[in-house]
Amino acid sequence: MEIALIRTLLDKDFYEDHKGIRTPDKLFTAELRKIKNTLDYAMQQYDKTITPAELEALFFTRNVLTTSNKDMYKDLFKKIDREKPLSKEIAQEVLSKLFQQVVGEEIAKLGFKYVNGAEKTLEPMRQLLSTYQDDFMPNLNIDWGDISIESLLEANDVQSKWKFNIPSLRNRIEGISGGHLVIVGARPNTGKTSFHASLIASDDGFARQGAKCIVLCNEEHYSRVGARYLSAATDMSMEEVKGNYALANTRYKPVHDNIKIYDSTGKDMSWVEAVVKAYKPDVLVLDMGDKFATRNTDKSDIYLKEAAIHARNIAKQYDCAIIWMSQLSAVAEGKVYVDQSMMEGSKTGKAAEADLMILISKNPELNEGKIHTATIDPNDVRINNQTQRHLNIAKNKLRGGWHGIIHCELDGARARYMA
Repeated sequence: MEIALIRTLLDKDFYEDHKGIRTPDKLFTAELRKIKNTLDYAMQQYDKTITPAELEALFFTRNVLTTSNKDMYKDLFKKIDREKPLSKEIAQEVLSKLFQQVVGEEIAKLGFKYVNGAEKTLEPMRQLLSTYQDDFMPNLNIDWGDISIESLLEANDVQSKWKFNIPSLRNRIEGISGGHLVIVGARPNTGKTSFHASLIASDDGFARQGAKCIVLCNEEHYSRVGARYLSAATDMSMEEVKGNYALANTRYKPVHDNIKIYDSTGKDMSWVEAVVKAYKPDVLVLDMGDKFATRNTDKSDIYLKEAAIHARNIAKQYDCAIIWMSQLSAVAEGKVYVDQSMMEGSKTGKAAEADLMILISKNPELNEGKIHTATIDPNDVRINNQTQRHLNIAKNKLRGGWHGIIHCELDGARARYMA
């Protein structure tokens, strides 16, 4: 089949339709691969249909061979010369069969690695299969982007679909839309869960704007996360909800149907994609995003980057905004202001995929020994104000590109961030 394919590729029109990714070197044996390389050179150099004799002459001019190899290649060229060019339909079938063999071997290798523990998930196999169409030809149905002036002006003037409900954040960044990946980082007990609960469920939050929101939590039980969403939606602590169920129910109803929460412990990014494909959320929260990377090894930074790339692809492919909650490392403990270098696990790889990065910090506490009391004025407002939170916009590729620090207040009992 490979020799027949080489003979058919000598035709300029057929070559132009099937060059590059459609006829990769891996489809051919090592010997025919050298001939194919000469064929590629000839088409680029002369831009015309090549005869078998011309291809042979170019090949021996461009390659230094031993006597035994010369004889072997002369026999191959005789076979090429004897072959008749395949029709377009037959050549397409031959290519399909060759792809099936090559891809099948790659799938088998990945399957073997998975069975033997070298691969922890089936994600590499999924990515391989998604590269090809049903006939195992490369998927080249490209929808070229419209880069006319009118289209680009319109595309870059679009307002964010889902507006932030923290006024200072909204004034500077506006909001997010489908296709955006937002990474939010903070130390434990800083208010990460309350942050996304406030953005989604409190007054003028995403859910109240009509967004269908899914929260996949793998750190806290879904009921604890749900309690924060209930408090954010009702502006009531859990004790207040117990004391006035009727009022809580009235306030909760407008957002309840737009929020789904699921305990996702042990799941990976392939499962996340399946959820998005099936339920089509407008906004997806991964709390914690890092734990969907699944692999806890000395190469965790690589796996975190791969998971972040997958998350970004999901956001773009399914037109949903993804909020990826992440930890900051111990270096950030007690720091009033934090930066990207304090990200846990992956300082650059994960961050590189984000459209927006928000890092949350709080004021240090005297009674926890996190600062030296001798060097700090105990009357300093930063020390006494334990409800204040600082939002460092460490990366912003969204409208305006604003960077800086926004100060706000956290009402922990009601899971609400306020200006």
